[in-house]
Amino acid sequence: MLKPALFSLAATLATLAGTQTLQAENWPNWRGPHFNGSSTGTGFPSVFSPTDGVAWKSELPGEGASTPAVWGEAVFLTSVDEKADAVVGIRISAKTGEIVWSVPFGKGVRIDERSTYAGASPVTDGKTVWFFSGNGDLAAYDFDGKQLWHRDIEADYGDFAFQWTFSSSPQLYDGLLYLQVLQRDVPVNGRGRTDGPIDSYLIALDPATGETKWKHIRPNDAVQESKEAFSTPIPVLHDGRPEIVIAGGDCLTGHDPATGKELWRWGTYNPTQIGHWRLVPSPVYGEGVFLVCAPKGDPVYAIKAGGNGNLPGSSKLWMSEGKEMTSDVPTPLFYDGYFYVLNDRNKFLSCVHPVSGKVIWSKAIDAKTKLEASPTGVDGKIYLISHLGEVFVYSAGVDGGEVLNATSFGTSQSVNIRASIVPAGKTLYIRTDNILYAVRK
Repeated sequence: MLKPALFSLAATLATLAGTQTLQAENWPNWRGPHFNGSSTGTGFPSVFSPTDGVAWKSELPGEGASTPAVWGEAVFLTSVDEKADAVVGIRISAKTGEIVWSVPFGKGVRIDERSTYAGASPVTDGKTVWFFSGNGDLAAYDFDGKQLWHRDIEADYGDFAFQWTFSSSPQLYDGLLYLQVLQRDVPVNGRGRTDGPIDSYLIALDPATGETKWKHIRPNDAVQESKEAFSTPIPVLHDGRPEIVIAGGDCLTGHDPATGKELWRWGTYNPTQIGHWRLVPSPVYGEGVFLVCAPKGDPVYAIKAGGNGNLPGSSKLWMSEGKEMTSDVPTPLFYDGYFYVLNDRNKFLSCVHPVSGKVIWSKAIDAKTKLEASPTGVDGKIYLISHLGEVFVYSAGVDGGEVLNATSFGTSQSVNIRASIVPAGKTLYIRTDNILYAVRK
């Protein structure tokens, strides 16, 4: 018989699992209802183009790389507004594409030419939406656009010490809002606090008030830029144990969601301590396996879940070989029993058995430029988009790899499209530089 506390935890987790299944057609956060880039929805189109299948398109105030979050008839994303010198949080009608409201919540637009402060994706629970900007502003709004609270994370914990524009999406799990800041330990290019130590950390906040519930300092042995990570915390439930898993600083760690305590640590994908290996892909979990991607064309590593403490070498189940299966920016997809790794630089999509590491198939992508948006899996298909807005649809599964569609939603000005394609309510949401398209059968 379960003790009362354990019974309560088990019941909560069972409820969460059931809720995710029932709400699979919503897309509440950057990597979707299962935190792995997939959805169980059906009825999504295979063949479409900007002139065939577009239900509506909505012009946004400016650029942004955030992936939409969708709940029912509400579509949320962030964008910069150059005139207001701000990042705005936006709600769009899923039916019509009308902008229901747009609220400035973050100061500034950019600090470099590669990115804007509108890189982090929103997260929602169906009643509240949380937005974060690369300049440290974190804010909560109800579905009518009323601000519930606002915090400046940089003001509270020190200026971010990143060479490039910081971006990590907030994550909601089991009643807490999580945010990670994995950064350098010294200022860089004039950025980073000078009035105290610069720590990397994971924080948990009360979603209703923004109050910090705990802050966990996460040390690492990385050097220079390799301390920087642009990944997002990923909730995982493995063998009944919930975890928040984060990657960066040359290592992978799992944390107790209730306290932030580090449960286990694996490292390293950077044994020679190369100093310019900032990490972008988030970890992904499937079939008792974590994937973590070393940057700059190096291997993908598969780590056995369920460990404690400093994991031994035997925890590494396999690592990829060659230059086809690697990922510098996109987070891999786990869908219907297989990992899908998108090679953004050499332009390959690989289907991989999670436990053995066997490559089921690997296909070259006929794209003109890099594909840094993470792949999405739904309805037996995988959706990809390139920097230029080239959209590719592949069949999924053991017998997949067939190109079902190739089209382009970009314009002559498109050079930096990074938002993943989102499936929700039988609609595909495709974000380009400053336009959001809704595509349906």
